[in-house]
Amino acid sequence: MPKQEPRARINNFQEVVLGYSEEQALTEASRCLHCSNAQCIKGCPVGIDIPEFIKYITQKNYTAAIAKIKEKNSLPAICGRVCPQEEQCQKLCILGKKGDPVSIGRLERYVADFEQEKGIKTPKAAPSNGKKIAVIGAGPAGLTVAADLAKLGYTIELFEALHAAGGVLVYGIPEFRLPKSIVKAEVDYIEKLGVKLTPNALIGRLFTIDDLLTQRGFEAVFIGTGAGLPKFLKIPGENLNGVYSANEFLIRVNLMKAYRFPEYKTPLGIGKKVAVIGGGNVALDSARSAKRLGTEKVCLIYRRDKTEMPAREEEILNAEEEDIEFKFLTAPIKFVGNDEGRVKALEYLTMELSEPNASGRRKPVPIKGSETIMEVDTVILAIGRTPNPIIQSTTNGLKTMTGGIIIVDKNTGQTSLEAVYAGGDIATGEATVISAMESGKIAAKSIHEYLSKKQ
Repeated sequence: MPKQEPRARINNFQEVVLGYSEEQALTEASRCLHCSNAQCIKGCPVGIDIPEFIKYITQKNYTAAIAKIKEKNSLPAICGRVCPQEEQCQKLCILGKKGDPVSIGRLERYVADFEQEKGIKTPKAAPSNGKKIAVIGAGPAGLTVAADLAKLGYTIELFEALHAAGGVLVYGIPEFRLPKSIVKAEVDYIEKLGVKLTPNALIGRLFTIDDLLTQRGFEAVFIGTGAGLPKFLKIPGENLNGVYSANEFLIRVNLMKAYRFPEYKTPLGIGKKVAVIGGGNVALDSARSAKRLGTEKVCLIYRRDKTEMPAREEEILNAEEEDIEFKFLTAPIKFVGNDEGRVKALEYLTMELSEPNASGRRKPVPIKGSETIMEVDTVILAIGRTPNPIIQSTTNGLKTMTGGIIIVDKNTGQTSLEAVYAGGDIATGEATVISAMESGKIAAKSIHEYLSKKQ
């Protein structure tokens, strides 16, 4: 699929991957074998009928193709860009056993973009059944629950703590990987289904879960507040100026538009030498964003080797093309500040990998005497996130596990409380967009069954 050239794209925040032309989409779609027992469907967390929507593409019936996708997925333009298809539907494609699998995600993106260009058609709203449901958090899980239940006739109010809907889609993923106009269009579609979006509404402070159920007239609640609390290394110097969590850094860049300063009043102090700690997609998003903000050198530091990076291969390749430097088998042990309290260096140890453990993973072990100093102006910590504890701390009887993850029945999404469900990162820990959507679909089905039986 065509992309911006690296030399050009590091100077802008426009989308890197440009998408298929019609000719390319038709060529790729023609490769599908239309298997009678399609394994790719089993690999899709939300169960899209993949051979069927691809068949419509080969017939140039793109309207039917997107309609088929939207039977199961209300966020196709987003999923076509950020879902790890190579580990899901495409991994089970029969063609992949001897060559390249069909590029299912790129085809999904093509028809979703086609629909947005032509104007999104909203299905006719279902007759109201008179039941109200509160959905907390307008990220992938919450948007999915809201859309699925609205189509069944429920009155949905979607509470979002931030001023814009999308959750991690708007604050965590950069514009060059997921344009915010795409997210807004997908959210607009869900609002047109009849969902009421209430932004700037921090549940746990504005209302408690109990308030929603006993005073506000809601008959069920879904919690999809994600994992927005950053983790830290707990080493000396983390409180120095110039040391950011990836959460703060990406929120400033993406949601608050720091890359368009001074048009947007979001200053972001960043030096000439940036170190990003971590090996996932968030680390790569941070490193590539820093590069576009004009810094001279960006070094991504990861304590394991390249083969164990959890980031998508496609994003690793993009980062390499953009001259992001990778420093593997390296672990920071201290940040050093100057007289003004700003970070000026980090001290690290070189690591080596142990023999594989019972799970087959090799543990990074420090090499004694390998301490080394690296000069830096800015450090971005991208080592994971955990759930924000506000709802857990204000909801009596809501059972959680270590780290504030809400305990749910995996088959239904129900929490320890009646009429209260949860899904996405708040119930699993940090995971993917599509896995959050899968849990949202499970919860929506269960809420519908629960309220139907209650009636």
